[in-house]
Amino acid sequence: MLYITKFIYGFLMPPGIFILALLWLSIRLYRQGRWEGKLLTAVTIGLYVFSTPYVGDRLIHSLEARYEPPEVIKGDVIVMLGGGATSDTPDITGEGHLSGSAANRLLTAARLYHETKLPVIVSGGSVYSDSGLEAEIAKRQLIDLGVPKENILTETRSLNTKQNALYTKEIMEAQKWERPIVVTSAFHMERAVRNFAQAGLEAQPYPTDYKKSFALEAHPNNFVPTSSTYTGIALKEYLGILTLPLQW
Repeated sequence: MLYITKFIYGFLMPPGIFILALLWLSIRLYRQGRWEGKLLTAVTIGLYVFSTPYVGDRLIHSLEARYEPPEVIKGDVIVMLGGGATSDTPDITGEGHLSGSAANRLLTAARLYHETKLPVIVSGGSVYSDSGLEAEIAKRQLIDLGVPKENILTETRSLNTKQNALYTKEIMEAQKWERPIVVTSAFHMERAVRNFAQAGLEAQPYPTDYKKSFALEAHPNNFVPTSSTYTGIALKEYLGILTLPLQW
């Protein structure tokens, strides 16, 4: 009964309710013999397909399965990439929080430090006027997690993955480091590795923040449209990968 209720609710909440409305309108137009009916039907089907967890889960999994955390660490510095932050939200030792993905990256970077004792570079600026300065927030929280302040360097200028790579390279060259261990979300790792390669750095990928289990299963609620699928995240990554040659 629980799953039946969730299935019904899925079509009563956006985007499900809008998909049903578009479907009803497209059927009416089609019955009237208007060509707009066929076009609207195709748009409705596309909107439905890309709004289902079934499609979103498989798109994000296709990115997350590309790299696995290495068994042997081969690098001289841990590089954690930012992924969003708030600026003025209250925290235990200050203000500002990292987003869910960035917080997961932070935990992995801290655990890697305690395992390897390698220095940490945190890369990430303030992308928008109302977002937090990611690198400084991450530094404060890393210190709270037991990483010594003197072993943390911040890169606060970058606004995208390309700049993450370029500005991190400047810090690495100044410190005579050559082999970065890049910590970022698994879905973002392919684009990160390619950008670091374009900057002339051979990164050892250390993916984290997995969104889906590797064993994907299909059940009825996978086919209920929702606004919280991973489709948008995955398509953004694929678009970034495809257009990367144009960015450099």
